[in-house]
Amino acid sequence: MRTAIKHLKKDPVMAKIIEKAGPFRMQYGEPRFENLVRSIVSQQLSGNVARVIFGRLLEAVAAVTGEPGLTPAGILRLRTERMRRCGLSAAKTLYIRELAKHTKRGRVVFESLQELEDAAVIEHLTQVKGIGVWTAQMFLMFALRRNDVLPVADLGIRVAMKGAYGLEELPKPAEMERIAAAWRPYMSIACWYLWRSLDGPREKKVAPAT
Repeated sequence: MRTAIKHLKKDPVMAKIIEKAGPFRMQYGEPRFENLVRSIVSQQLSGNVARVIFGRLLEAVAAVTGEPGLTPAGILRLRTERMRRCGLSAAKTLYIRELAKHTKRGRVVFESLQELEDAAVIEHLTQVKGIGVWTAQMFLMFALRRNDVLPVADLGIRVAMKGAYGLEELPKPAEMERIAAAWRPYMSIACWYLWRSLDGPREKKVAPAT
């Protein structure tokens, strides 16, 4: 990580952000079904709200399976109405059930994702209704621990870039990629610092998944 931080500090704007934010402390999960469900739950929600809803979903699945943890079979044993009572929207309920079906049928294979390139992971996951590029990129960053991901649809990143780089408007993808070119191959680490510069969890600053 020292190599990444040293590289990012070559950008004077990023150097100031790093100094203010302090040590890098990205919290990673495991590249499995449960954490992709968590990403779906988190779409367009604050971190606290998402955690409450996800916790309720875990409890609901445990009540029908008698075991902790989230599995495709456990999700499919829940009725749609029970999932909605956890606080999930109708759309997210559908998306999670679709992911469970794809996983159970072997169309989504979490065990193979670690071996795939970033673009292939995104292609593999976005075949599921409701999983867009942003959600797949969050999975790349926080579950597969890929260091060079730039989620251009993330509103938090756009807001942070606008403020840090003195832009007149929220940057569009091409401008974001131009700025981020100096961060390669550590764009994910730079994004974590940009989120921290907003002094709030990343989930509070995300655009709708696309």
